[in-house]
Amino acid sequence: MPRHQTPEVKVQPALLDWACRRNRVAPTAYARKFPRVADWMRGQSSPTLREIEAFAHATHTPVGYLFLQTPPVEGLPVEDFRTVAGRAVSHPSVDLLDTVYACQQRQDWYREFARRQGDPELSFVSSVSRNDDIIRVAAKMRRALGSTDVPGAGTMSADEALRSLVAHVEDVGVLVMRNGVVGNNTRRKLDVSEFRGFALADPLAPVIFVNAADSKAAQIFTIGHELAHLWLGATGVSNAEARVDPKNDVERWCNAVAAEFLLPLAALGGAYDTSADPNVEARRLARRFRVSALVALRRMRDAGGLTRARFDVAYAAEVAHINTVARDGGEGGNFYRMTAVRTSKRFARAMILSACEGQTSFTDAFRLLGLRKMETFRGLGASLDVSM
Repeated sequence: MPRHQTPEVKVQPALLDWACRRNRVAPTAYARKFPRVADWMRGQSSPTLREIEAFAHATHTPVGYLFLQTPPVEGLPVEDFRTVAGRAVSHPSVDLLDTVYACQQRQDWYREFARRQGDPELSFVSSVSRNDDIIRVAAKMRRALGSTDVPGAGTMSADEALRSLVAHVEDVGVLVMRNGVVGNNTRRKLDVSEFRGFALADPLAPVIFVNAADSKAAQIFTIGHELAHLWLGATGVSNAEARVDPKNDVERWCNAVAAEFLLPLAALGGAYDTSADPNVEARRLARRFRVSALVALRRMRDAGGLTRARFDVAYAAEVAHINTVARDGGEGGNFYRMTAVRTSKRFARAMILSACEGQTSFTDAFRLLGLRKMETFRGLGASLDVSM
């Protein structure tokens, strides 16, 4: 072999195809960056070591995986409650996997931090069962958050209602992380059709993750749903929608609790005009109670004001209406505010304090907060009013 020729490495075409599917990108999409990718897939040629390392980076795949003989079976590290058309979802994307792993790492760190601080275990985690009355569970959740009022009710905008709800949830000890991308990588957007959120139940470090690519009002419903997961002690990934009555018992129960938590039937009763056009009424109720119009439609159906057929028609019309309006997506503008939202304000404050006290290395703090520079670290601390 001539000295200037770079040796090729043997990689199974099935592994290359698996890496593309795992990243939810067709192999042809990589042809511009890797002109020989089609030949690699057919086994007609092999990549160089440098090329396979670059391919692994492009597909967000650990390079060692690509040297296996067969594709690994890679499932979620937590229970998967998601269903599509009544069937379980398989093959989680690398974006979902990386998001779950990152949240688990933050949870592991915070659990040890809470233990060192002598924090008591949170009594509401795993405090109910699916045999408990939904109305009573939802009322317990509202009381735990410091109010028996409907979350978000009043004159607040959906954005204000979301921020208020997150603040109340964090105040009781839950780490709420909201992000619409993987880490800080804006090129890796999270897909709402794949998942809307997940809960990691733990008596010292419970976590709720919300897909911030969803609308603000929809995120409020996701928080209610994942709170029900924490009360139940059921760790797992969800794709809950107000329209669907999932076949999965846990998801169906959590949906019902979330709906009652956000818009109790008792509160709806005196406000609901059953003679009005369903979509007009749903939007009016949504403004009043600061939930999505889709949730309002669900509660109108739960209250007996809509048949299933009328509900389905109204729901489809509302979805079409939403699709014509620009989505009020994730947090933007201020980097420090966005970082605190993505990692949880409660977590960020604890991490900054721990690092400044010498209990956590700055290397670990930067990694778990998604930061690179000390200047940015100090700026985040100042934005959170943490003395350094």
